Amino acid sequence: MEWRREESFHTYAKPSWILQGQDHVCHGMNERLFPNSNTKLRIMEAWKEYQQKNKDRFLSELLDLLRIPSVSARSENREDMKKCAEAMRQRLLEAGASQATIYSTDGHPIVYAEKIIDPKKPTVLVYGHYDVQPPDPLELWKSGPFEPEIRDGKIYARGSCDDKGQVYMHVKALEIMNHTNSLSTNLKFIIEGEEEIGSPSLAKFVGLHKDLLKADVILVSDTAMISMETPSIDIGVRGLSYIEIEVTGPNRDLHSGVYGGAVANPITMLAKMIAGCHDENNHITIPGFYDDVVEASPAERKLMAAAPFNEEEYKKDLGVAALWGEKGYTTNERTGIRPTIELNGIWGGYTGEGAKTVLPSKAHAKISARLVPNQSSELITRKLLDYFKSIAPAGVTVKTEVHHGGEPYMTPIDSIAYKATAKAIETSFGKAPIPVRGGGSIPICSLFEKELGIKIVFMGFGLDSDNLHSPNEKFELYNFYKGIETIPWFHRYFAEMSPA
Repeated sequence: MEWRREESFHTYAKPSWILQGQDHVCHGMNERLFPNSNTKLRIMEAWKEYQQKNKDRFLSELLDLLRIPSVSARSENREDMKKCAEAMRQRLLEAGASQATIYSTDGHPIVYAEKIIDPKKPTVLVYGHYDVQPPDPLELWKSGPFEPEIRDGKIYARGSCDDKGQVYMHVKALEIMNHTNSLSTNLKFIIEGEEEIGSPSLAKFVGLHKDLLKADVILVSDTAMISMETPSIDIGVRGLSYIEIEVTGPNRDLHSGVYGGAVANPITMLAKMIAGCHDENNHITIPGFYDDVVEASPAERKLMAAAPFNEEEYKKDLGVAALWGEKGYTTNERTGIRPTIELNGIWGGYTGEGAKTVLPSKAHAKISARLVPNQSSELITRKLLDYFKSIAPAGVTVKTEVHHGGEPYMTPIDSIAYKATAKAIETSFGKAPIPVRGGGSIPICSLFEKELGIKIVFMGFGLDSDNLHSPNEKFELYNFYKGIETIPWFHRYFAEMSPA
């Protein structure tokens, strides 16, 4: 054996040193984790041997999935959605699921699969999604968004990390456990095709299939880690409120010379309205926006501050000279424990090549708010709509539209599922994971708990720098394989910790 340095291409943390064996990397296996050490080491070797022999096929299968343009937001991709759902169903059957079914919905199909080994054993429900964000702007991609390319040890493609790559780790983990006869829990999968548009069909499906989805925990890999050198577990995700605004002035586009200065310009009015959402301290000014916010405790803020973070590398990675945000909070706090409002898109008037001196009739904006525990997406949406209508200047009218929303969610860190997740990561990585709050949103979390009465635990292997929702989305090969290596340990520990 020899020691080598594992460099990080994706973090703002320091690299670590790991031990490399003959065919795999052994990340500081710790004997204290294994009361029955010989048995567990044999299982580990069986899992790693199977993955090593089949890793090229695992990757090839994922690349095939990534070639399917399963963009849920676009009607022209409707047949692609069906194709991707069928491909996912087939892969689940090949991995060892005893049954896999495609359910039609009012929108895009839902894939359900299961492998029940013993009704007396605990059941894990894996959630994921096969739909992806639109790839625009296409000109910023270095390779085609649906033509996956591997560069510098990373898979570049839309959906590589969010969420095809991550959900496929669970499919391959099932295959490994099934072929090594080491599956210790019952496994169910629900993989939807509408997460990126707010999961509009999922609530109805879950309500109609509560018995089918009955489980002891829901396992989700649609989140990120701080880094592979500093593993972490998201203990919460933020909620979401998403609206669209249309501001109308005159009844038609006008000559900006003839009418400019006499008629309110909808773009100017919209810009002023949006700019007024923050004060000089970048504090949100919408009345009542913070009323229900649960402030993070000093202990939690101290724990967040202990996570490695290099501000200069962070800025360099993003190509910005300075950071921006609510006064009184650190960067990690602003993206985890504080609510935000962001402008996601704005347009109006003439945007083509060359000049056109026009005073436009309309201006539009898409606006989202990220929410923290105790905030209600329905209530915040109403506040946003009322606010923009109330501040509309004379001379324009405001029309609003609600797109979708979702509630914030927190995972209890004293649960068996969380402890099993932490132990699985410690076994695989050789160090205990840090609990963190994620900045993104997974709208279905609160729905699952409300309808099924069970908790969710997050086990993501992506990185914040993976360009989710942006051009050149990526997923590191190391992370993909590391996820497949780690997931079986969760099932084993969850089975061992669960009451008989």
